[in-house]
Amino acid sequence: MLAIIGGTGLSQMEGLKSAGFKRIATPYSEKRISIELCQYAGQTIAFLPRHGKGHTIPPHKINYRANIWALSTIGVKRIVAINAVGGIHKETGPGNFALPDQIIDYTHSRAATFFEDDLEFVTHIDFTEPFSSTLRAELRIAFQTVNEGLGLNKRLFAKGVYGCTQGPRLETAAEVKRLKNDGCDIVGMTGMPEAALARELKLEYGMLALSVNWAAGIGESEILISEIESHVKAGMGIVTDVVKTLIERS
Repeated sequence: MLAIIGGTGLSQMEGLKSAGFKRIATPYSEKRISIELCQYAGQTIAFLPRHGKGHTIPPHKINYRANIWALSTIGVKRIVAINAVGGIHKETGPGNFALPDQIIDYTHSRAATFFEDDLEFVTHIDFTEPFSSTLRAELRIAFQTVNEGLGLNKRLFAKGVYGCTQGPRLETAAEVKRLKNDGCDIVGMTGMPEAALARELKLEYGMLALSVNWAAGIGESEILISEIESHVKAGMGIVTDVVKTLIERS
């Protein structure tokens, strides 16, 4: 089963028929995790809004372990993560998209692994390539299909390094300069430990990132939340079309 993890601006999937909810108990949360099941193109898709239905959970408070565990429990094998990001590379300006192939993790104090208690032996995962090359290729084709079919002329940066910061505040210009020097092309707050947890449970994981602002110090003006919200609103319709096309081609 394919799962969509919705980020900022994507708390529901338009155009997919709801088939009810599963509320999953996990070892990592007192509350059950609510996952919506949706029907589209003859397939059942799981949808989980990362920040909660009302977008009330900040990045550093998301229960990443419970979310990924719950998705795995209902039979999810592939995850497409939708992330709103700040652009650092010149091709990742607001309104454009990216399919990162690498991550640098700058977060701290997050519960970041399933392998820490009551172990029979220490467990490591290979995280050389944090994103599924298969999912990235499928997302690229789906994006190109939507972009060309609707004549959108949106740019897709089909690679790149995602820098994951702690949040919930945005970064300083000096921090973004450091990220750029480290090789980051986009910056967000929710890619880790989500991607690593998916790898620990052997789930394919790909990210479609929507740039909603220039990162601090990259653009020529102050970052305005109203402008971020505008890009989110304009971009999530495209995201939904890409996801639907991905499902249709599966």
